[in-house]
Amino acid sequence: MKNNVSTELLTPHFTLWELTRSGTAIRLRIENRPSPVHIRRLRALCTAVLEPLRARFGAIRVTSGYRCEALNRAVGGVETSQHLLGEAADIHVPSRGEALRMMRFIADRLPFDQLILERSYRSGAGWIHVSYRSDGLPNRHQVIGL
Repeated sequence: MKNNVSTELLTPHFTLWELTRSGTAIRLRIENRPSPVHIRRLRALCTAVLEPLRARFGAIRVTSGYRCEALNRAVGGVETSQHLLGEAADIHVPSRGEALRMMRFIADRLPFDQLILERSYRSGAGWIHVSYRSDGLPNRHQVIGL
């Protein structure tokens, strides 16, 4: 998939490949290909949340964006995950302090639906889950972990 979409820009700093890549999908040979509707939602997420976050904090690393149903099951995602809709991204954070600064910035200044601080106790890695609804449903501004 990388060869087909690696250069398709969603916004000036985010590619479709970046928002759809998955080591799990590669390993399990899952084709994680978004529809045009998913791509429109990913573009809206990048425009409303990820680009302003990048402008404030510098380069950010998206670890998970769009997930097809098979990939979502493979990574243990919930059936109602906004990743399935192209409305969510997980962002790697190097420390809890940096995560809290990013979360406060999003919560205070940007439109969002959900904002969740997450951590894998097995690996110790941290990430922020952020979602944004762009198809007419109201954004709930739900914050967990701040």
